[in-house]
Amino acid sequence: MHEIPETRYAKSGEYHIAYQVVGSGPIDLVFIPGFISNVEHGWEYPPMAHFYRRLASFARLIIFDKRGTGMSDPVAPRQLPTLEERMDDVRAVMDAAGSERAAFVGVSEGGPMSLLFAATYPERTVAMVLVATFARVAWAPDYPLGTRPDVWDALLARMEEGWGKGVLLSSFAQSLAQDPAARQWWGRFQRQASSPGAVVAVMRMVYEIDTRSILSAVRVPTLVLHRSEDRLVPVELPRYLAAHIPGAKFVELPGTDHFFFAGDADAYLDRIEEFLTGERHGGTPDRVLATILFADIVGSTERAAQLGDARWHAVLDAFYGVARRQLERFRGREVDSAGDGFFAAFDGPARAIRCAEAIREGARPLGLELRAGVHTGECEVMGAKIGGIAVHIGARVAAQAGAGEVLVSGTVKDLVAGSGISFVDRGAHALKGVPGEWRLHAVAA
Repeated sequence: MHEIPETRYAKSGEYHIAYQVVGSGPIDLVFIPGFISNVEHGWEYPPMAHFYRRLASFARLIIFDKRGTGMSDPVAPRQLPTLEERMDDVRAVMDAAGSERAAFVGVSEGGPMSLLFAATYPERTVAMVLVATFARVAWAPDYPLGTRPDVWDALLARMEEGWGKGVLLSSFAQSLAQDPAARQWWGRFQRQASSPGAVVAVMRMVYEIDTRSILSAVRVPTLVLHRSEDRLVPVELPRYLAAHIPGAKFVELPGTDHFFFAGDADAYLDRIEEFLTGERHGGTPDRVLATILFADIVGSTERAAQLGDARWHAVLDAFYGVARRQLERFRGREVDSAGDGFFAAFDGPARAIRCAEAIREGARPLGLELRAGVHTGECEVMGAKIGGIAVHIGARVAAQAGAGEVLVSGTVKDLVAGSGISFVDRGAHALKGVPGEWRLHAVAA
């Protein structure tokens, strides 16, 4: 488990702006968020945390919440900050962090503010990367690429009605639309980042922003990145943006997700790192020996139907709280999670087994029964992600486990000799998609 970085506050006029500094690379990198953010809650979702950590691996990363969002001071809906005031907030954060000059990564609604800052303060801007963003989003007679008012109003109506419940996840990240854990996280993130009224007011302001007239004044190295089938911001908008910034480079990548951290986020990160440093380190995976733990709740669908959505989500929150406490205790690292289970990595098989047992026991008072599988093997590691055949084997071992059972591969059994852990032979099994037969063993009570 990774600790959340320290949150500090910069004073911008009468407002306090929450910010964090992560990493110690040779360049400063200011991350300009989209329409909502929460500097602490973002770290709780592994894909977003991976994005931040990867940026911090080659730069001194500065992230912040705009005034009116997240952990920064709130503002009244009728007193929303202008782009100029948001520039004041960025300068205040840079000054507080001791940053004279920085590169900028502006995502989505953070793009227009990045453009204005780079054009206004080129002496403080090293370079700029714009991700899934635009110069203007609204339709106009001289800008037929934009979104028409009725479409935007319908979007805002849905947003206001379902805010805090994970609304519009399919629009922001189609690849996550069927992931209950992602929807649950997105709902919590919405609640902790903004209120329904405030977010609708912000989005109405976004519709009025037009930075087309300043594009020719941007004189810093600029990279524009976008996914070809982004459902929220059509690719024609960033194409226009790049075409009107002198010397800007445009890179179109495959994908449907608007969220910068969803889908193949490393494709974005590879290009950001290469653009800002001249090197790309994310493309060659490291290989390490790791112990993989897969665990999931037995009969989760039936249990959810029995409890109803609200109570089931509360039980799941409690379960993940138990699991994460035990992962921290046994030095495990959460790699991914789904609606009723998780995937973690350990640097030792005995700790993985003990962790699985502790989570199983902690889940029982919640009325939940767990099954788990453990395997040790060589894994490919890219940032926070782990892949390779060992991961597939771990998942297949877990699929063979019964209710309340911690099942391990023969490799794990051999490696924990002398640990005092006892096993019951479960025989040889064919694991789907994995060659050969594998001898499996259940951890004895």
